[in-house]
Parts: sequence; structure tokens; C-alpha cells
Amino acid sequence: MTQEINLKSEITATQTGLRLDQALAGLFPDYSRTRIKEWILSGAITIDGITVDKPREKVFETQQIEVTATIEEEVRAKAQNIALNIIYEDDHILVVNKQAGLVVHPGAGNADGTLMNALLHHCPDIEHVPRAGIVHRLDKDTTGLMVVAKTVEAQTHLVAALQARDIVREYEAIVLGTMTAGGTVDEPIERHATRRTQMAVIHSGRPSVTHYRVSEKFRAHTRLRLRLESGRTHQIRVHMAYIGHELVGDPVYGGRPRPPKSASPEFFELLKGFKRQALHAVRLELAHPFTCEIMTWHAPIPDDMVELTKALRVDTELHPIVYL
Repeated sequence: MTQEINLKSEITATQTGLRLDQALAGLFPDYSRTRIKEWILSGAITIDGITVDKPREKVFETQQIEVTATIEEEVRAKAQNIALNIIYEDDHILVVNKQAGLVVHPGAGNADGTLMNALLHHCPDIEHVPRAGIVHRLDKDTTGLMVVAKTVEAQTHLVAALQARDIVREYEAIVLGTMTAGGTVDEPIERHATRRTQMAVIHSGRPSVTHYRVSEKFRAHTRLRLRLESGRTHQIRVHMAYIGHELVGDPVYGGRPRPPKSASPEFFELLKGFKRQALHAVRLELAHPFTCEIMTWHAPIPDDMVELTKALRVDTELHPIVYL
């Protein structure tokens, strides 16, 4: 179902000089910044009767803001008995090792069967916490560690820590191409201008930083350890594709499998059959929101990535890397 909304407000003295999206977030706190930005870009916002479609537009005191938009009413998620791999839990937080194929939030095409549905079944009181306590996301086919808040207070603390970059999130990935050294990708990310389900490096986008280092080199692939400073949608996948080292199996940003020359038929079939991005959230470190204790968790590399790594080692042994 859709809902027609009409919101009106006035820019205050304390908001003078702010960007439009920042000011609207303060004026209409019931709506997410993502939704507000979508409104701006779609032409749903007027300032003093004039449509404005630039989030960075500066605003000034006494300007009249009006929002005329249509939104999809949020469907209340239901509890479902879905198995979760919970590796830590107390009265305030729980940490899950998410399996491949599990969507985090209900949405278009995934009305149920999500992590949120599973959390509502495992911990019914979590329905009183926004987004069922989910603090950060992993893509459907990315595996690994996620922290979930069981109380509003814990969620508030963890969201603030995430924004302050005080939560450490490290990933394992296998990418195309042989990388000689680690580095940093510091490129802004925004939704793709025409392919709206995809993200892209766009210079007017949100600041996004990914650090990476080489863990193991193969003949035509590299195993990486990555650390995020920001947490944009598809960030690692987009940044690696941007520098020409797409993730193995990435169905969106990776393209067709590219086996190295003289690869065995078995190795080629393994690459062709790897249907998800080879990405795993391997390490999570944070200060507990109640005790302030620094806590660290590690999630074992999933079987499909272990088998892929073994095959890459065999291929490299059969065709040693020659450094000139």
C-alpha cells in the first residue's frame, strides 16, 4: 500500500547555512536520511514554492519547506523460526554469523524469511527496538559477523560507535587479478544514476574508505583482508570493481568468470559455479554498550571460500607465478 504525505516546516535560525538534506533530517526526524535524499532527488521538496533537487543546497532562516511525496507503508515484520548461528549473546547484544542467502531486512521481493524475522522469533522483546536491533547490514550473499542490539539503549550506543568509526569490521575476500601490495580506496559512493539497484563511485557521493592488504597471491587471483571506515551499500564490491579487481562470483559487479590460461576443467567449473561474491565478515571488534569492555569475535571462513582457496592454490602450484 502507498501513503500520500504532505509535510510543511520552516527553516530555523540554527539551521541557517546547513545543507538541505541535513536541515530536513532535523525538521522531519521520523524519516531516514536515505528517504529524505530520495525525496530531494525526485523533486518532492520545495523551498518557498520552488522545487529543489540538490541535497547540498544551502538553506536560510524563514524559508518555507514543503514535502509532497508518496511512500510505501512499512509492512510489520512477523516472527519466523529461522535458524541463526549465534556466537555470542547477553542481555544487551547478540552477535550472529550470517549465512549466505539470508536477507537482513524485509523488502521488495523478500517479504519474509529474513534475519529480522528470525530475530523477532528468537528474542520477541526486540520488536520494541527500531529495525529489530539491527545496527549494520551485510548483503544477502555476504557471510559473517553482525552485531544486533537487544535494547534501544544498546542500539543508540552502537550506532554512535559505528558513526564514530569505533567498531572494527574486517572482511576476507577473493578478487580477480594478482595484486602486488595493499592500499586504500578513498572514493565516494552513491546510487547509480540509471541502474537504481546498484551503487557506483560518483564524485558527488558520500565519503567511503576501504583499506585492504594482501593475504595470499595466486596465479590470477588474490586473497585480501579488508577493513571498512565507512559502511556504504555494496562498498567493498564497488571499490574493488573500481580499481579493477572485482570479487570472484559477484553477480552484479563481477561480470563473467575469467579463468586463467590453461586452467583445468575442474577449476573452471568451480569458478563458474561460484554464484555469490567471495566476501566474508571475518572479524568484529567493539566496546560493549553496557560494560565498555572491548570484545572481539572471529567467524571461520565458510566452506565454499575454503574450497575455492584450495583450488586456487592447486592451480598456482601447477602454474607457478613468474616475477620478472
